[in-house]
Amino acid sequence: MQDWLTSMFNGNVIAFTGAALAVILAGMGSARGVGMVGEAAAGVITEDPSKFGQTILLQVLPGTQGIYGLLVAFVILNRIGVVGGEYLQITAVQGFLFLAAALPIGIVGYKSAIAQGRAAAAGIGIIAKRPEELAKGITFAVMVETYAVLALLASIIMIYGIRL
Repeated sequence: MQDWLTSMFNGNVIAFTGAALAVILAGMGSARGVGMVGEAAAGVITEDPSKFGQTILLQVLPGTQGIYGLLVAFVILNRIGVVGGEYLQITAVQGFLFLAAALPIGIVGYKSAIAQGRAAAAGIGIIAKRPEELAKGITFAVMVETYAVLALLASIIMIYGIRL
């Protein structure tokens, strides 16, 4: 029993958990957001296939949060030497700090990707009726991106603030 607990609260395992959560949560949000926009876009494309290029621009936007989660995971793994360095054994406290640093992009990435998907799906409605107003639809969706970028920056600043 003691060995199991010791291995579960190993700093590296905890840091890996943080990296995994950044990817999983932000990726789940992006998948939902991209899916929502794809559903809306499919309806428009059935009526007017020439609008595919405009709709795909809006569909890719909620996918960025998943990329941000992956970036945070790479930064964590790089800091502990799994990617491109010498593998470090870190303490449980350091592991929990990495886990905490992954939470901003994991949680905000999840929520903002879904919110951005909703905004981009509404933008698809703009394209359906007024294709010349594509820039306005993109603007509405991009505004949500601001909060994902802030969460990404917060996660990265926290990760680099951890002393190893």
